Amino acid sequence: MLLTIISWIALTMGLISSLIIVIDVIRYPQMMKIMNVVWPINGWFFGPFALWTYFKWGRLKAKKIKDEDRRGRPARVFVSTSHCSAGCTVGDAAGVPIVALTGMAVIGSTLYAHYVVEFILAYIFGIVFQFYAIYPMNKEQGIVGSIKAAIKADTLSLIAFEIGMFGWMAIVHFVLFAQPPKPNEASYWFMMQIAMILGFLTSYPANWILVRKGIKEEM
Repeated sequence: MLLTIISWIALTMGLISSLIIVIDVIRYPQMMKIMNVVWPINGWFFGPFALWTYFKWGRLKAKKIKDEDRRGRPARVFVSTSHCSAGCTVGDAAGVPIVALTGMAVIGSTLYAHYVVEFILAYIFGIVFQFYAIYPMNKEQGIVGSIKAAIKADTLSLIAFEIGMFGWMAIVHFVLFAQPPKPNEASYWFMMQIAMILGFLTSYPANWILVRKGIKEEM
């Protein structure tokens, strides 16, 4: 019962944070259009922390804001990681009802089915999000070139994200609960929020490396 209450509080805070960001990006749209989608998605799992980072670092990149950008590399890599994490989050969240409604299992386990379906969808959405960051800035390389660049820029960070997320899912499934929460329960999505946060943390070092090597642009 207590877990359910905590779950609803966390989910509500996430949704409110997303709504606040949505309202603000409508008033102050980002220069990079895909970030208008990224920031509200991050609001869902990071909650109030996403609000703080958006108004501190994200809003600087709005079209109407002329403030000097004095962010250091840690903040820029944070925004790059937010971009990666948003694509992964959409794919992972979309995979949940597919597995739940089809009753899919891999090696007799629904957890492994979640791993397979969610990784595939997270990879697809991650590349799409990366494409819409790369292509508008480098249209001369064409669509195919931008897709290749997106794959190169996103693969390592996506794998790092899924390691953190899937690791937490395994803990939830095998350690924390005798009967793991189901997708129709608030506690399941609270566990997913935590999974996304941990995925963000494990993908941050990968994004730092990619930015340092010039494979990925800092944002």
